[in-house]
Amino acid sequence: MNVVTAALLEQVASEALLSPRLRKNHNIHRCDQSRCHRLLNAVEPGSYIRPHRHLDPEKDEAFILLKGRLGIVTFNDDGTVAETVLLSIAAGTLAVDIPWGIYHTAISLQSGTVFYETKAGPYLPLAEAEKAYWSPDDGDPRSTEYLESLRGLFD
Repeated sequence: MNVVTAALLEQVASEALLSPRLRKNHNIHRCDQSRCHRLLNAVEPGSYIRPHRHLDPEKDEAFILLKGRLGIVTFNDDGTVAETVLLSIAAGTLAVDIPWGIYHTAISLQSGTVFYETKAGPYLPLAEAEKAYWSPDDGDPRSTEYLESLRGLFD
């Protein structure tokens, strides 16, 4: 049995702080080929997760907040914001389920943020059609400014 403890959340959050991308996954599923992916995802405020969608009808994605504050943004196909949700234990909003085909991103709004993520496997890198063409790529200098604009949706 896998048990998620406060100590494990702290460990994964600490590893995220040391990661160049300011995030760290702790997989609970056995391997990338597993049909059901379950993982802890620690994300720091400076980490940019490029908006994307999953085109496989089996790849709905769920996030359950365990620690911190997390902004979720969904987008229309043209890149305009469709919806925002603040996941916050204090506010009582704890989880979202994002249907396949919907562009989305997650923004850490507090250091030490960790959420439990589930989606169908196997792991495959995002195809070009799954990346939001209207958003900067990871590593693009414009991604920092774009991330800040998304963070501003939660001020």
